[in-house]
Amino acid sequence: MTPEEPVVYVVDDDASVREALSSLIRSEGLHVETFASAEGFRAHPRADAPACLVLDVQLPGSSGMDLPGELSASEAPIPIIFITGHGTIPMGVRAMKEGAVEFLTKPFGDAELIGAVRQALQRDRAARGERAELAEVRQRWERLTPRERQVLALVVAGRMNKQIASELGAAEQTIKVHRGRVMRKLEARSVPDLVRLVERIAGQPWAADAPRRAEGRSLAGPDDAGPGPSYPRGRSAGGSSD
Repeated sequence: MTPEEPVVYVVDDDASVREALSSLIRSEGLHVETFASAEGFRAHPRADAPACLVLDVQLPGSSGMDLPGELSASEAPIPIIFITGHGTIPMGVRAMKEGAVEFLTKPFGDAELIGAVRQALQRDRAARGERAELAEVRQRWERLTPRERQVLALVVAGRMNKQIASELGAAEQTIKVHRGRVMRKLEARSVPDLVRLVERIAGQPWAADAPRRAEGRSLAGPDDAGPGPSYPRGRSAGGSSD
């Protein structure tokens, strides 16, 4: 198995079902790993690769319906396809609320399962990409000093350098230096870039001091309908002609 080769995990207490599902999934060229219990799956280290879980709802010991909550609370949740021989409407509704890709009642068709597996793997690829991008943004955010974060908050609120200097009790030239450092550390080319980045990280637990969007109002200020503050002709996003 290569590092980025997708893997399908199957958890079902019926050995014949595990064998049948494993054979079907392997026939599609996918790597598969099977488990007889939720405990066995929990104890197994997961590969750092796109993945999904085919999970029997009714398992001995721990119910399959308990596992999604644990996985969604982890740093790397995994898309789930629920399967059951005794499905009910409330069970199906709960599964969908837990974020299930599909809820299949046995017996189900091969194409039905494989279609759900491919959809789940695609969803996980996208989620992994999003997590990787957010981790990179976090690295940039953590380069900022507390003072630079204060300046950033006022920049994305649409303040000019003179206004920021007055509000923070600093020289305008000092604010220009801070502003330039913010742009470089966040790898932003314009104020709209800063606004988009701040909106992306707002609400993340590691960015508690990030500027937040006020209800019904852009971070760039109440009078600016665009993604960032507007500038008079000749003024650069870096504020060099403030």
